[in-house]
Amino acid sequence: MSGVRVLAGTKKGAFILTSDGKREKWEVSGPHFAGWEIYHLKGSPADPNRIYVSQTSGWFGQIIQRSDDGGKTWHQPGTPAGAPTKTPDGMPMGESNKFVYDTSSAPLTTHQWYDDTQHPWEFKRVWHLEPSLKDPDTVYAGVEDAALFRTTDGGKSWHELSGLRGHGSGPKWAPGAGGMGLHTILLDQKNPGRIYIAISAAGVFRSDDAGKTWKPINRGLHSQYIPDPNAEVGHCVHRIAMHKSRPNVLFMQKHWDVMRSDDAGESWHEVSGNLPTDFGFPIDVHAHEPETIYVVPIKSDSEHYPPDGKLRVYRSKTGGNEWEALTKGLPQQNCYVNVLRDAMAVDSLDKCGVYFGTTGGQVYCSADAGDSWAPIVRDLPPVFSVEVQTLQ
Repeated sequence: MSGVRVLAGTKKGAFILTSDGKREKWEVSGPHFAGWEIYHLKGSPADPNRIYVSQTSGWFGQIIQRSDDGGKTWHQPGTPAGAPTKTPDGMPMGESNKFVYDTSSAPLTTHQWYDDTQHPWEFKRVWHLEPSLKDPDTVYAGVEDAALFRTTDGGKSWHELSGLRGHGSGPKWAPGAGGMGLHTILLDQKNPGRIYIAISAAGVFRSDDAGKTWKPINRGLHSQYIPDPNAEVGHCVHRIAMHKSRPNVLFMQKHWDVMRSDDAGESWHEVSGNLPTDFGFPIDVHAHEPETIYVVPIKSDSEHYPPDGKLRVYRSKTGGNEWEALTKGLPQQNCYVNVLRDAMAVDSLDKCGVYFGTTGGQVYCSADAGDSWAPIVRDLPPVFSVEVQTLQ
């Protein structure tokens, strides 16, 4: 029978949750890298046992970890087998920690800061890892301050795809409340040269030549708190998603508004419809139904919790506008958690499974495409990210 492996990154370590295809009983492994912030971990579509992790700390900086056996053991790529992984003073070692902006082709300029001044570009952490669809040694990394990096040697070395940062609009990019992070990377399965990325708070960009050049694709977005509400860049996009069979159709959860594009991001229109609030962070698409999408509305940009203290996932089976609240098995009183942008995922079983994690440390699973929910685990540290692998 097929099984699933859920990869949860939290504020204090990584956890791996496994089950068979029924998704009723779960084994919990972790915490891996206890005490470290795990912004994201994701497995390779080409080799499910290859998992990459972004491990970060305010004290020790950024580390990339890799497993080749489904999370049983880990190593820092670039550190020879058996060699120490830390210096005598406790700092991490390994080429995997070196994320250096490529200034040879894109000079390190400045970007807008919270007070509207210009601020130097500084690397802080890796927000998102996106393994290649076909090569387990190739992975894209979205970082803060916003830039796109790539490894082709399994994480031993990382090189910036500097055409994005050098697009020309970089000085107008600004950090969102949590920093200026490149948080979403979508790879087009039908067009190997096409990549979509999203940055908070700059917007969505697309490359049609494997990351060499980029164009902003934000026409139709409206953000009332920026000087030009319809500007080419500067929009706080929280998350974008697509179905692999229809890579020209994109869905977006923006700072406010749920949006849709039917032309590869060339234009966007709002599909918030009857949602109780159109502020939120995650958005995802059903594995087998390209018009079925999921969001988790949060009360507002200042009150990051569900309206009325009721945790509800909303599902549209019509590609937006018409939404239904999914509540069975979710707390419907006194619930004030948040669901972050990278903390929702879907598996490819039939029925499709939907998963999300909360800032209260719960990871929920629906084995019936959202009709009912049950917690896999309740008391983890705050959950930053959730990914799922469907295993044969």
